[in-house]
Amino acid sequence: MSTTSPPAGAGETRAPAEGAVPMEHRQIVSALGGLLLGMFVAMISSTIVTNALPKIISDLDAGQNAYTWVVTAALLAMTASTPLWGKLADLVSKKMLVQIALVIFVVASLGAGLSQNVGTLIFFRVLQGIGTGGLTALVQIVMAAMISPRERGRYSGYIGATIAVATVAGPLMGGAIVDTSWLGWRWCFYIGVPFAAIAFAVVQRTLRLPVVRRDVKVDWAGAFFMSAAVSLLLIWVTFAGNKFDWASWQTAVMTGGALLLGLVFVLVESRAAEPIIPLRLFRNKTITLASVASLFVGVGMFAGSIFLSQYFQMARGETPTMAGLMTIPLIGGLAISSTFSGQIITRTGRWKIWLVSGGALVTAGLGLLGTIRVDTPYWRTAVFMALVGLGVGMMMQNLVLATQNQVDQRDLGSASSTVSFFRSLGGAAGVAALGAMLGTRVTHYMADGLKGLGITGTGSADGSIPDLDALPAPVRAVVESAYGHGVADTFLYAAPLALVALLLVLFIKEVPLRGGTGQAAAVRKDEPAPAQEPQPQP
Repeated sequence: MSTTSPPAGAGETRAPAEGAVPMEHRQIVSALGGLLLGMFVAMISSTIVTNALPKIISDLDAGQNAYTWVVTAALLAMTASTPLWGKLADLVSKKMLVQIALVIFVVASLGAGLSQNVGTLIFFRVLQGIGTGGLTALVQIVMAAMISPRERGRYSGYIGATIAVATVAGPLMGGAIVDTSWLGWRWCFYIGVPFAAIAFAVVQRTLRLPVVRRDVKVDWAGAFFMSAAVSLLLIWVTFAGNKFDWASWQTAVMTGGALLLGLVFVLVESRAAEPIIPLRLFRNKTITLASVASLFVGVGMFAGSIFLSQYFQMARGETPTMAGLMTIPLIGGLAISSTFSGQIITRTGRWKIWLVSGGALVTAGLGLLGTIRVDTPYWRTAVFMALVGLGVGMMMQNLVLATQNQVDQRDLGSASSTVSFFRSLGGAAGVAALGAMLGTRVTHYMADGLKGLGITGTGSADGSIPDLDALPAPVRAVVESAYGHGVADTFLYAAPLALVALLLVLFIKEVPLRGGTGQAAAVRKDEPAPAQEPQPQP
């Protein structure tokens, strides 16, 4: 499709090529307030259902398959839509896209809360994932358009802190809402609506960005084949080891189909006028290495929060609320390191040392978490969690920052969302695969433990999570030990992936961050002068 530039005077004014005045710190903070609020509620939606799902599935008379898909559907949509949002950000108003993502999120949240059956709930979770993908990608892109690379580290820590707070607050809020009789699980979806509305209003009033008007050509064919390839891959890792064996004809069909769809996607992108992911970006070694490294960082980021919560609930017998509180060292480490490293990068312009240090900390932290057991002292587990959080905080946003420093303004959205896409893909695929491995290991350890008690069995036959309070004391001890050992095994599987990320960033060549203003840098000599989006009136 294509659009033409609006007539002069249609609510926008043309600025001369050198007239794009950078936003002041106060203006940037005001605009980021609305953006980060939107990002916060989007991230909350991904984690708030964690502790509420058993009640949701029970009320909607659904089974274990639905339990998986309520989570997976949102991850699929978020991962697959991220590059599309990034490409659109290179073509049309970023401010408008942020507001569209917020509207999609609000509609999806209301629909999910009103759902009367699990099919409807999954449909609206897909819409939620699309809105979440837009918000998580666009916040970084808009920040890059407002702020120069040299100053960007100062603000990128705010994004890391927002993600950290949302990650720990989501399960806590979900558990509290479900336990409050006059609220109920539907408020897990409703609660984000007023905050999203406030974010919409703040963005409308405070965000000012230059807009380059040119014909819009969205590569819908590329978007379709990319989404299909990613979806099929994630469906495979979700069901492999559960519905069918890893080595089976279903695995061959799904992985072969995903590979074929991926090859078609590459062919389409090589011929598209405006590709979703410009393949020429990967000629830059920094972008290629940062994208693949981000894939493995995503595994550590998502696996840590999800499986540690399960460890504290199933191995230590803690309540959902207390389990969330006990993961604070992980989230606190992420928030502190992302903010602190951003400040130092702004002062020095150097970023590679933070990537290397972060990779080492994540690898060490995951490896040490692989040694925990049901009786491991909490202080020791807290130290291991903090190492992972510190490492992820140093790597997550700085990989995006290193990528943004390597591209022209016209590719800023695509490059930023590509790194975010690989991080989301790694998180989704990693959590699904490690979750399947966790189920297998727990079943194995439970069988061994029950055999020691003279009981023949392999634990829960349908793969459901047992109710600890309903078990006799000896059996409960076996289950807790099985989960303690099983969760530790998942971290041992994840540690080598973090090591791969460390090796990749070692080969990234450091280029000092550019100075200059984000808006001034947005004007290219070979592009038409930008139109200034309407400024808010006092």
